[in-house]
Amino acid sequence: MSAGPLTTYGGVSGVADDGGDSLTSDLNVYYSSGDFAWILTSSALVLLMVPGVGFFYSGLARRKSALALIWLSLISIAIVGFQWFFWGFSLTFSHTGSAYIGDLSNFGLMKTLAQPSVGSTKIPDLLFCLYQGMFAAITPALAIGAAADRGRMLPCIVFIFIWATIVYDPIAYWTWNANGWSFKMGGLDFAGGTPVHISSGAAALAYSLMLGKRTGYNKVNGLPYRPHNVTHVVLGTVFLWVGWFGFNGGSALGANLRAVMACIVTHTAACVGGFTWCLMDYRLEGKWSTVGFCSGAVAGLVAITPASGFVPPWSAVIFGIVSGIVCNLATKLKFLLGIDDALDIFAEHAIGGIAGNLLTGLFAADYIAHLDGFTSIPGGWVNHHYVQLGYQLADSVSGFAYSFVMTCVILFLMNLVPGLSLRVSAEEEEIGLDDGELGEFAYDYVEITRHIEGALTGTSQSPAHSIKGDVPEKKA
Repeated sequence: MSAGPLTTYGGVSGVADDGGDSLTSDLNVYYSSGDFAWILTSSALVLLMVPGVGFFYSGLARRKSALALIWLSLISIAIVGFQWFFWGFSLTFSHTGSAYIGDLSNFGLMKTLAQPSVGSTKIPDLLFCLYQGMFAAITPALAIGAAADRGRMLPCIVFIFIWATIVYDPIAYWTWNANGWSFKMGGLDFAGGTPVHISSGAAALAYSLMLGKRTGYNKVNGLPYRPHNVTHVVLGTVFLWVGWFGFNGGSALGANLRAVMACIVTHTAACVGGFTWCLMDYRLEGKWSTVGFCSGAVAGLVAITPASGFVPPWSAVIFGIVSGIVCNLATKLKFLLGIDDALDIFAEHAIGGIAGNLLTGLFAADYIAHLDGFTSIPGGWVNHHYVQLGYQLADSVSGFAYSFVMTCVILFLMNLVPGLSLRVSAEEEEIGLDDGELGEFAYDYVEITRHIEGALTGTSQSPAHSIKGDVPEKKA
């Protein structure tokens, strides 16, 4: 069993310092090795969620754009990984800053070492940077699924970097940094209801609006395509469900009872949400839907995210039921709005995140937050702290509005730049993003079929991408 810290960090408080000198002292003595182990593990679990998003989206989409969605989720890790090192961490979690954004005192991760982080004195800046960097990576990965079937890859890359800087970093700052306006107001968001889910759902809605509808879209029924690979949807759900234990449990920023409670309510909400969505679909079709269960489980996970370190176990059942119902019904909103949100990201993440935020205002309990031994909150309605619901509503509305408006502005300006037009050509949309943008396919049989057809007809639409790479000669 690991021992607790041997001594208290004695550096400068409230501003960035050098974090100690490892050549003259052991910097590990300020922290518990158990806390280190749990947050390092949680960082890996959250990283696993990003390809999980890719597989989930890939399975829901059409075959001809399946690989592109996996690629976009992976590129989000790479782009945001650099952005977070460059200035993202500093803008979000610097020790000094305004009420809306941090400064560049930790630019390039300078002065990011053993000083206690702004998130918790139980872990240092360096570890907090690693863990929160995974949150920063998954958020644009959630949003960029809106590019399904018609969005060019290069603008997506540029968008991810800009959006992470202008949208994600400020929202995360005002939610989680002690200097942020929402934090000071008293908003409660344990693991990312607003910074991750509401912001990504609003951005996906804006991206879908700015891209326009896919060819053949019908305002009443959308496109007549079912998920092309339900196995991918299940695989993505499993990755997400497992990773969410690090996403929510790790947000306790230590190995303690609060982390355990966060994991328990997370799992319970996912279970109830999955079954609730199944019942919602069964009432209409009389079928037990695998995709419905996966969608409901994710809805439950989304809703419990802001609440997981604040609410008692029994309330997780309510979170699962409410999220399963409202997110299921919200999938119809895109038809009312006339926006082609291909993967229902708005319904799952924005609506689920808002529901979770508001339910947090009702069920947050002071004794649950204090399970880590030091966090004190006035609680929500269960503690007769009724104004908390207003704080949660203000945080939700501001996060949604800021993300939606700024995403529209970013995409509008990008589309004016030569070479950064957002949408693929009609021809590329017809053949699919996998062929038009990547030149690769999710399934080998596509290559085999194209090669054989080319040999039989004496032509090859994409000879460089056929199995042998040869071009059959036309007969005279």
